[in-house]
Amino acid sequence: AISVAMRWSWCLILLATWGVGVVCAQTAAAGRNEAVARGEYIFRAAGGCGCHTDYENGGAAMAGGRPLKTPFGTFFSTNITPDRETGIGAWSEEDFIRAMREGVGPDGRHYFPVFPYTSFTRMSDADVRDLKAYLFSLPPVSRPNTPHDVWPPFGWRIGVPFWKRLHFSAARFQRDPSRSAEWNRGAYLATALAHCGECHTPRTLLGASKPDLRYAGSLDGPDGQLAPNITPDEATGIGEWSMADLTWFLESGLKPDGDDAQGLMGEVIEYGFQYLAEADRRALAVYLASLPPIHNELSAPQDE
Repeated sequence: AISVAMRWSWCLILLATWGVGVVCAQTAAAGRNEAVARGEYIFRAAGGCGCHTDYENGGAAMAGGRPLKTPFGTFFSTNITPDRETGIGAWSEEDFIRAMREGVGPDGRHYFPVFPYTSFTRMSDADVRDLKAYLFSLPPVSRPNTPHDVWPPFGWRIGVPFWKRLHFSAARFQRDPSRSAEWNRGAYLATALAHCGECHTPRTLLGASKPDLRYAGSLDGPDGQLAPNITPDEATGIGEWSMADLTWFLESGLKPDGDDAQGLMGEVIEYGFQYLAEADRRALAVYLASLPPIHNELSAPQDE
């Protein structure tokens, strides 16, 4: 009788252990799924990371190879799918955080600032980790990265650490306690995730953003196109746009005059901003409307 009782006891222990293991596995899977869902939202808030997809040539999503024209030559975006050989599949969480925060790869190489780690450095710990979870949930694509075609000395990676010492500092986003929660949310979206200033701010001869012309537009925007002035200057910016105009534009790509967003901005809205919560689009609009108006007349070369 004792032997039978002991056998039953062991059976109950094993069943209980198995049950706990199943629950733990289910909880872990649920946690991963939640992180992926949050990461997809961060991905959308970052504009859908369209630079990493060569849409024009039918490239696979996030597999890189898209040419990015700049005044310094042409950079080609990298493969950020979880392929272990040609993508980021072999990266640890620490590797990913360091790349996003400091612009340094797992091998110690410094990334050119065409990769906007200068903005992503402001992201929160949770958002960086969730973004990694989402990217690692995507199908891996085997595609070697295309070498950049950039003129010397701008194409010399050895010079990037010196550029960073002059123009970059890793720092988290800091809330402004004198502003509303909505404004702070919009500031975080604009300066960290959506990295609006990377495209809409003109740059110096060394490729650094001009702080006195933040968001005032650039003739050398993405793909060599004009990036308009998005400060609330009434003559050259978006000063005549209402809050409803701004929020609707971020959802639909339609401007108050009936024109629509083209180029990379069109992609940012199509693959990114239209999926955001209405509250986040409004917060972004609130922040943009609060910027100091800067008069900066821009004319695209084809219009001259």
